[in-house]
Amino acid sequence: MRLFISSIALFLAFSLSALSFAQDDNRYFPTPAKHLIIIDHDSGEILFEKNARVPMAPASMTKIMTASVVFDRLKSGTLSLTDEFEVSENAWRRGGAKSGSSTMFLDLNSKASVSDLLRGVIVQSGNDACIVLAEAIAGSESNFAKMMNDKAEELGLTTANFKNSTGWPDDEHVISAYDLAILSSHTINEHPELYKIYAERSFKWNGITQPNRNPLFGARSHGADGLKTGHTEISKYGFVGSAVRDGKRRIFVVNGLESKAQRRLESIRIMNAAFNAFNSYGLFKSGDKVGSADVYMGVEATVPLIVKSDVSVGLHKAQRSDLKVSVQYKGPVAAPVAEGDEIAKLVISAEGMEDRRVPLYAGASVARKSFFGRFIAGILQKIRG
Repeated sequence: MRLFISSIALFLAFSLSALSFAQDDNRYFPTPAKHLIIIDHDSGEILFEKNARVPMAPASMTKIMTASVVFDRLKSGTLSLTDEFEVSENAWRRGGAKSGSSTMFLDLNSKASVSDLLRGVIVQSGNDACIVLAEAIAGSESNFAKMMNDKAEELGLTTANFKNSTGWPDDEHVISAYDLAILSSHTINEHPELYKIYAERSFKWNGITQPNRNPLFGARSHGADGLKTGHTEISKYGFVGSAVRDGKRRIFVVNGLESKAQRRLESIRIMNAAFNAFNSYGLFKSGDKVGSADVYMGVEATVPLIVKSDVSVGLHKAQRSDLKVSVQYKGPVAAPVAEGDEIAKLVISAEGMEDRRVPLYAGASVARKSFFGRFIAGILQKIRG
């Protein structure tokens, strides 16, 4: 058997994807962030990633999952926005004004509605609001964390391990930037009305008005409507951001920045680049024939090769001219070949991007030649040397 390689000419004129690829290289988009991912929300395509699959401390970006669990219960009808919950001493001491952490300023033994508590979580990043909701819904914060992990498993967030509802530092409390992006995209899709809370610019409780900490609000980054900041000494400064421009939504997750000011400037730069510097380029649609493979002792000399999913690539615009695609397989492929057999790879490469390999499948069945046909083919092969 020999390794067969054939190049494919590409005409990148459309943008569509269900199966996508992105570079993990800083030369086209250098960033001081330790972790970064940019995705196209509608397709789920990754436009850029840096250490995006590595588990990290999410700090208050955890609250996206906290809110998501509450959103699910509101959607199912087991919870109402008008339901009121009492502030326990635990929530008051660990998340209230005395805690020195982000707080909604809930008073001990006071009551607040789910609607107000959600704004305390999302707009004010209140740890007390998180704990009140967790205790009311699950009986304890540790039980609520189990619900968060169940939700993560349901969504396929393989790096997620939540230990609390607030993002309070814990060595085992982690999630990757990639999984945070998937969670955020899910929130936007599944709870469009409740997601609007993320766009509220401020919230007043107990006579104290706190602004939304979203660094894109009021900045040179129009279309921003979410999501959540985070900061601890371990995680440093992070942010999950989203915006819509010209009907397209982008989501990014950044973490590991050194200051609030750096987070603001980098978030603006990332979001603008997400729309202006990166794009998704459609290569093939599901079922497209992308080449053919030689068949040995088959009634047909070749078999068509197809993809079973849409294939596209997320690239910085400067990389577009470097994009190369080829078909690779060990052959000729021995007959019989069944339609749907995986027999080759589509190899996608560009400067600054690791090669990506996509399975290629037989687009038709090829029967084996009859004994007489194989006999004649064998003689001809010997004659040809």
